[in-house]
Amino acid sequence: MKVGIVCAGDEEFAPFMPSIKDCKITEKAMLKFYEGKIHGVDVVALFSGVCKVNAAIASQLLIDVFGVNIIINSGTAGGMNPSLEIFDTVISTEVCYHDVAQDILTEFHPWMKSVFFQADPQLIELSKTAAHKMKPSRKVFWGRMVTGESFITDEGRQKINGEFEPLTVDMETASIAHVCYVNKIPFISIRCITDTAAHSGIDNFEENCIKASIIAKNITEALLCEINAVSRFR
Repeated sequence: MKVGIVCAGDEEFAPFMPSIKDCKITEKAMLKFYEGKIHGVDVVALFSGVCKVNAAIASQLLIDVFGVNIIINSGTAGGMNPSLEIFDTVISTEVCYHDVAQDILTEFHPWMKSVFFQADPQLIELSKTAAHKMKPSRKVFWGRMVTGESFITDEGRQKINGEFEPLTVDMETASIAHVCYVNKIPFISIRCITDTAAHSGIDNFEENCIKASIIAKNITEALLCEINAVSRFR
């Protein structure tokens, strides 16, 4: 078993660095891949750069070049559901694009049954076990995430909520899930909230990014421990 960990930005990736033991760095496609072990689990981790294409490039390389069997997306997100507060964490059950015509993926390759990429059911259950054992100081939610190529402000929030009713929005998750779907690789995303409708804007994201990234990292590492104990993933 080998787990790929994809973060979008360097601040989201930085908290993982001290945890990666026996680290080896490989450069490919202008990206740096950090191979090693976290809590005894073989991992390859990196920050892909922001946006869908960058995240997709990183994810496909993790599969083709490094042979990962699972991909976890870890990082930050904007809160869309009004019940979410800053530093709450959302773990994906399903993911979709909010800026792609809904028939693109159902009428054309990869001919999906719906617009939603499903997170791996067993990873969802293991994430619940991990969160329960951790008893994190902030709440953890499981639900729908949406992805698109823009930072969401008040202007776009109502349209996206009306169409998809997501918990969070970001710029990478659906593209990582898309790559995992066509490669038949188990996937899950763990995103901690940096901004909400009540506290929106890029300034809130930047202020809260480091703390939110550490929270997401801690839950990701707890999930790795649970994955390591399951025979399916060994």
